[in-house]
Amino acid sequence: MDEALLRSLTPSVLTILVRRGADFAAAEDAVQDALIEALRVWPADPPRDAKGWLVTAAWRRFLDQVRADSARRRREDLVDEEPERGPAPDVDDTLQLYFLCAHPSLTPSSAVALTLRAVGGLTTRQIAEAYLVPEATMAQRISRAKRTVSGVRFDQPGDVATVLRVLYLVFNEGYSGDVDLSAEAIRLTRQLAGTIDHPEVAGLLALMLLHHARRAGRTAPDGSLVPLAEQDRSRWDTAAIAEGIGILQAALARDRLGEFQAQAAIAALHADALTAEETDWVQIVEWYDELLRLTDNPVVRLNRAVAVGEADGPRAGLAALAALDDSLPRHTAVAAYLHERDGDPETAARLYSEAARKAPNLAERDYLTRQAARLNADRRR
Repeated sequence: MDEALLRSLTPSVLTILVRRGADFAAAEDAVQDALIEALRVWPADPPRDAKGWLVTAAWRRFLDQVRADSARRRREDLVDEEPERGPAPDVDDTLQLYFLCAHPSLTPSSAVALTLRAVGGLTTRQIAEAYLVPEATMAQRISRAKRTVSGVRFDQPGDVATVLRVLYLVFNEGYSGDVDLSAEAIRLTRQLAGTIDHPEVAGLLALMLLHHARRAGRTAPDGSLVPLAEQDRSRWDTAAIAEGIGILQAALARDRLGEFQAQAAIAALHADALTAEETDWVQIVEWYDELLRLTDNPVVRLNRAVAVGEADGPRAGLAALAALDDSLPRHTAVAAYLHERDGDPETAARLYSEAARKAPNLAERDYLTRQAARLNADRRR
């Protein structure tokens, strides 16, 4: 059973049901039922046309839901007969589905959460971590969004800004989390850039390319995390860096700065430095200041504290860090790094150990644990 195939077909099947008149919540439930049925019967009886089979099975389950729910019986007038089994159009509807989920009846934050869950394939926990809220809070937000769009006709697509936010979060989860979605996010953003002339679309595409370009250097052969300063820059994708910088420069020339362009400018300064020592940290701090004027985000302030520590010294970085909430993700790891640079290995080792216990993934936990062990070993010598 090829579960990756099922995952790749889900957006198109869901879009087809919505186009045929299903409301989003019922269509999503029907597709999930069809996927479960496929997992049960395909190993013994694989279909010749997987997508056509899923469309037919999901549509039948949607009809069953309509007939069982008296509040939705009016939809039976729209259905004369079940669709015939057969080939479905070989069209990628994923990006369109992103726009449909960003419905005007939803707030932007609710639309992003719903799309990440229904289309992006992220778990409620992953979405909650991206939003810096408890998992229970995010579960309630997604449930409310589903109730809001239940019964709504999806003939009013949402705005570009909401779709960009979804694509950005999907890329971030794919780049640093448990599910590899970054390549798909780049594909969809590139597709969007080809249809919409918008500087922030270009900014997001540049940002994704610049981050993805150094992905090969982010981990050692054993899977352990390699920090930016220690990465082998010969492993970076120079073609992707050149493309990203070219796209960014064209976007910046239009003088309509947005947060994705500002983030891409920071990424470009990192990618353009031949060595870690040649990084232009002063200019990076200036771009973080621009970014904060566009979006007063606590994570941006945390990253700015690191840049200040590099540009003006660790004491300045610690002063910037002191103004932030210490419950922020990776706050403790940043404090450990700045204390180590400030010549306080005892405090740094303690903070590295504490940060390891809070780490969101195994690779980061192992890296922080090794940093604490290294400092403790040095102190015993």
